[in-house]
Amino acid sequence: MTIHVSVVYAPAARQVHEKQLNLDDGATVLQALHASGLLAEFPEIDLPHATVGVWGRKATPGQSLLDQDRIEIYRPLLVDPKVARRERFRKQGARSAGLFARQRSGGKAGY
Repeated sequence: MTIHVSVVYAPAARQVHEKQLNLDDGATVLQALHASGLLAEFPEIDLPHATVGVWGRKATPGQSLLDQDRIEIYRPLLVDPKVARRERFRKQGARSAGLFARQRSGGKAGY
């Protein structure tokens, strides 16, 4: 019996490479990564340190796959999202960001 899975990698924003694979039942995440050819195509993927997931949930290389699974190879973050949000807020100012940025004319603050 075979299972159908896809392996996805986005080396940069708006660049998605997806490979559809047919693997033997009981195949692992690591086997799917090697079978996809993405590791050879993108040598910047450092497999021992790369984070991978199945349908958005972190996965281990030895995890067994199910039919129709989607394996995702995540690239490292360049900036911590909390720091980026803090910097955006600092640049925009308190009046133009957040929940109370848009106020109806004549409305009370916060409504």
